[in-house]
Amino acid sequence: MKENKRNKVTNTSFNPPLGVWGFLFKGLLRDRSRSLLPIIVVSIGVMMTVFLQAYMSGIFADSIETTAKFSSGHVKVMTRAYKENQSQLPNDYAIIGINDAMKKLNKDYPEMTWIDRIQFGGLLDSPDSTGMTRSQGNVMGMGIHMLGNQDEITRLDLKSKLLSGRFPAKSGEILITNELFNKMNLKLGDPVTLISSSMYGDMAMYNFSVCGTIHFGTSALDKGLIVADIEDVRVALNMEDAAGEILGFFNDSPYVDSEAVALSNEFNAKNFNKTDQFSLAMLPMSGISGMDFMIAYSENAQLIIISIFVFAMSIVLWNAGLVGGLRRYGEFGLRLAIGENKHEIYRSLIAESILVGFIGSFIGISIGLVFAWLMQHYGLDARNMMRNSNMMIPSIIRAQITTTTYFIGFIPGVLSTVIGSMLAGIGIYKRQTASLFKELEG
Repeated sequence: MKENKRNKVTNTSFNPPLGVWGFLFKGLLRDRSRSLLPIIVVSIGVMMTVFLQAYMSGIFADSIETTAKFSSGHVKVMTRAYKENQSQLPNDYAIIGINDAMKKLNKDYPEMTWIDRIQFGGLLDSPDSTGMTRSQGNVMGMGIHMLGNQDEITRLDLKSKLLSGRFPAKSGEILITNELFNKMNLKLGDPVTLISSSMYGDMAMYNFSVCGTIHFGTSALDKGLIVADIEDVRVALNMEDAAGEILGFFNDSPYVDSEAVALSNEFNAKNFNKTDQFSLAMLPMSGISGMDFMIAYSENAQLIIISIFVFAMSIVLWNAGLVGGLRRYGEFGLRLAIGENKHEIYRSLIAESILVGFIGSFIGISIGLVFAWLMQHYGLDARNMMRNSNMMIPSIIRAQITTTTYFIGFIPGVLSTVIGSMLAGIGIYKRQTASLFKELEG
């Protein structure tokens, strides 16, 4: 009867109550050699996981927002024909009646900020004292609201990028990149002529005066970008009451792909007409060429980080578990010899690993958050590293602590210790009960 009762107790599943967790915790404190190395490994791995998650969240969020502000918006409205050829910036398919279109968008979607812009290409010509061409340069141009409105200057952070001169204060003034300025041997106040194509396809020429130089730190922009007030560009390209595109930005949040896609689908259901090449179409940022991969990668970056660290830490902890198993070989043998079930020993080993995982994860998250906060607050000046970059990356790289940052470390921290203990503890089942006493006697 007593034997049956003992067997019944022995065969119960291992569901450790609070007292057992306390017992295991005291055991780890008393025998630090079996917990110190795993806790150190977990702490380091979790710290790196937390910091990398915050770092990548920051750099992806900043890169996406920077690209949105400069070229794509969170959503972009254009005509169907412009959308199909947008890489060519076909202003002959521009939005006509831009004022009415802006009023309608502001009325229908007040939760968004709407901005009309004109992007164009052309040739910038600098004449000498006789009126003959002195130097020329290929340019990409951007027409934005600058006169009497600082919103676009703030949105594009142009104040920090102004190297010399000033912003346009009157019609006919432009900003050009410092690289193009030096290449064309210009001086502030020099006249230049923009040679481009009008909205109707004929040649357009318009005189500007250089009032300032800017530097973005991105070679794609610094090679030849000019920025002018949108009203001057409309006159230059014969685009009265027209604009190439309208950019929309969420008022109270950064880019959220699901919301942008839903908004675009709703707009296109009401306005898109396949038979009318001038009907309006809306694209989310992820629908623009080249951005879909970046957005998808940023959304899956956390899973990639966790997978890498779970794999690496599991291997390290597996080896640590094997070494610990050899050291505790006699302990396991004694527990088996006095009648403890193999399953219970295995489960107690896993319970210890869970405790170690939580302790190491807590330490690692705490340290990782400190480094992430420092990176978020002070940032890393990457202007020299990004000097020849073709990517739209901010010159100051910052981390971004999100809600996920506070708990993401527990996933690799606990999971890796459990996997490592499960692999290392398999040897328990290979022990032969019949030879235990001989081993212990030896």
